[in-house]
Amino acid sequence: MSEKKKKTDSKVLQTLKFMFGIMLREKPWFIVIYVIMGLAGAVSSAAGIVIPKFVIDELVAMSDGDIQTHITNAVIWAAAFAAVLVLAAIIAAAGNYVQDILREWFNEYIDLKLAERAMETDFQYTEDPDALDKLNKAKEGMSWYSGGIMGVTDSVYYIFQNTITAVAGAGIIIFTCPWLLPVQLISLALITLFQAKINKIEQASFVELSKFNRIFGYVFWHLADFRFGKDIRLYDSADMMNRKAKFYSDKLIGVWKKESYDERGYQWKMDITNALRDGISYGYIGWLALTGAITIGDLSMCIGAAGTLYFSLNGIIDGIQGIIKKCGYAHRYIEFMDYPAAMPKGNHRVPEGPHVIEFRNVSFRYPRTDKWVLRNINITIKQGEHLSVVGLNGAGKTTFIKLLCRLYDVTEGEILIDGVNIKEYSDEEYRKLFAVVFQDFSLFAFSLRENIAFSDDTKNDPAINEVIGKCGLADDVGKLSDGLGTMIYKSFDENGTELSGGQKQKAAIARALYKNAPVVILDEPTAALDPVAEYDIYRQFDTLVGGKTAVYISHRLSSCKFCDRIAVFADCTIKEYGTHAELADKPGGIYAEMFAAQAQYYVG
Repeated sequence: MSEKKKKTDSKVLQTLKFMFGIMLREKPWFIVIYVIMGLAGAVSSAAGIVIPKFVIDELVAMSDGDIQTHITNAVIWAAAFAAVLVLAAIIAAAGNYVQDILREWFNEYIDLKLAERAMETDFQYTEDPDALDKLNKAKEGMSWYSGGIMGVTDSVYYIFQNTITAVAGAGIIIFTCPWLLPVQLISLALITLFQAKINKIEQASFVELSKFNRIFGYVFWHLADFRFGKDIRLYDSADMMNRKAKFYSDKLIGVWKKESYDERGYQWKMDITNALRDGISYGYIGWLALTGAITIGDLSMCIGAAGTLYFSLNGIIDGIQGIIKKCGYAHRYIEFMDYPAAMPKGNHRVPEGPHVIEFRNVSFRYPRTDKWVLRNINITIKQGEHLSVVGLNGAGKTTFIKLLCRLYDVTEGEILIDGVNIKEYSDEEYRKLFAVVFQDFSLFAFSLRENIAFSDDTKNDPAINEVIGKCGLADDVGKLSDGLGTMIYKSFDENGTELSGGQKQKAAIARALYKNAPVVILDEPTAALDPVAEYDIYRQFDTLVGGKTAVYISHRLSSCKFCDRIAVFADCTIKEYGTHAELADKPGGIYAEMFAAQAQYYVG
């Protein structure tokens, strides 16, 4: 067995184990429904082959006399056939109804698990194109292409049902028209070969489509997203975005066109094979009837058995190929769910009490690049110390924060908390230390209260009112239609509100303060505030942060006066370090030049 075949078999087995594991754990009773539906369908098919033979033979036998008896027998057989069909239809309808319900349930279950996994993956994967492609393949492979859990288990069910039907059809043919069997098997082998080629083409197309789908979806949904309406209109960018959407739409169409072209030859071969199978089968059965080897009823039964056997065997093969194909798609989901962590995880608890943060010879470069962003960073931040981080754009200030929060691991050196490498701590424990407001923070289409507390059970918590008061948001909240319960954005509530940039920033600061973590990190926290609001934030800086350790990034150097130490980043490292008084008077210093350039804004 080739290595490629082994890998394919392994994926199929892993996926089936995964699918049925979920089904047996969550809805085990549905297996019984599958079995009942399969048996009912097989019995119905067998009845459709056999019973018409007896009806026809009874009707033909009327020419021998005793018409009443033969008509009575024919009616009994017909009634039995009708009863079987009605019962099978009732079972199928009930089963399909339950299937439709469970299909939605399992789809939601899978989507929720995928969302949980996406949120749990290391942050650096959110900026990794390969990881984003794998996430997109997981979504599409499990939903669009495989049909999810029900799509795969349906294929197993059809194999089960068709196997029972094929056994019945083969038994009839062996005893009445045996030469039909090799005709059906040879035809089936050819059809299976052609279908396997088509499946291989579709699998290759899926891999190529995934990247284009992600890019096309990004452009297409931004065109339809009202949040981007102002920028699209004011910068007249609709034409550009439409061109991009058309470009990637054409890419998708090109892949589908090539797929259709490559499949066309095999489709023709399948049609020719089916035509030859039908011609040979009907000719053979007709010859048996004309020579008196079989009755007219047997003729009907053989025709039905031949068709049933062929389509049942084809259903089995198609089901097997379908499982291989669907499992190939769905396995992308399993691969993402098992995606290896980008960073090793520890299990130590963070001790109570004061914390000392130390960067020791830390250097860093982002994955997939050789460019150093930080080099040889050495700094110690003591408990309760307020550190201001300044520097020009691209100096590595935000990267410094990402490393401290362990969104990325250092490339060289180490970061220590209380003398212990942060890699030794559990992620959950470690991140409890930090409350962060990044430049690109997000508010969600939840209530303002939920955006601050990230909880739906804080209605009577006085701490929320306290932090919105400290951040200067109380007056704004008082003007909202439902106060803190007002929904942000109008995505799900027509009475939702669109906060101003300054209000959003205050809400983000309130969120950080509400978390009540021992270390507060503010990355450009006043960028969207007016001068008065900015001054109020600075004036209350000690009140806002209190005795907590604080790291404060800002381009407005007046904020540095409120900090104990200042770290000046330049040329990928810390070029200057000291108090505001020390650095502002340093001849030729980077900070002194920056402060002098902004001094006109801080006079008085």
